[in-house]
This record gives sequence, structure tokens and C-alpha cells, in this order.
Amino acid sequence: MSTELPKYYFRVRDNGAFVFRVDTESQQRRIEMDQIAVVNIRNGEIKAHGRRDLSERDLDEIKHWIAERTALLAQRDVDDIHRAVDYLNTTTHWVQSRASDEQLEDVTDRLLLAMHDLRSVLVRKKADRLLKAASKKTAG
Repeated sequence: MSTELPKYYFRVRDNGAFVFRVDTESQQRRIEMDQIAVVNIRNGEIKAHGRRDLSERDLDEIKHWIAERTALLAQRDVDDIHRAVDYLNTTTHWVQSRASDEQLEDVTDRLLLAMHDLRSVLVRKKADRLLKAASKKTAG
């Protein structure tokens, strides 16, 4: 564990974070966190908290955090989808080997509709990508 705390702390929330400046130089040797901004990742908005003026360093740190957080969330999205593929395989095995008639009656229609919806979107997106690639080949 590092002996030096970071200068900024980001309290993550659904669409971004509350940004705090961390101060360890107080006379009582306490850690003080002073909220300086609110960040919205979806629209990139950075709002100074209260009547504060954000320094260039503040803005640079916040923008750096936004870039790192956005990349992390994108990575998590893909990881979630890979886990969903594994879960579909596990579900297939359960249906084939262990599911009772009552359990299948409970889940079959919802699973079929969800899988049909997913398949439709995947097929449409795949066709769009193939058409785009083909048009690039003929144009270039």
C-alpha cells in the first residue's frame, strides 16, 4: 500500500462521479476531502461544485479519470457479453440434462423470445457490417 494518498478522489455514481480534492496537510493530521466538481460521463459535463473555480490541473485530472473510466466501462461491457455467452452454454446444458418439465414451462417462452430478439439484432448488425465492408471494397 502506498504511503501517499492521491490528490483527487472520485466517488463513482451511476453516470459519473463526485470529485473531491484530498488534503492531508491539515493541522489535525486528518484527511480532508473537499468536493470540487460533479462529472457526468454520458455527456462529458464537468460542473464545478458550489462557487469553485476549477484549476487546469483539476480539469486535467478529471478528464484523465473520465477517459480511464470510459475505457473501463467499455471493457466491462464486453466482459459481461462473454459471460452471457458462457451462461447461454450453461443454460443449454441445464435444459438438456437437468431441467424438469415444470421448470421448462416456466422459462421456455421468455427464453425463446429473448433469443429470437437477440438473433434478429445480431443478424441485422452482421448484414450491415458486411454491406459496409463490401461497399468500401468497391469504392476503394
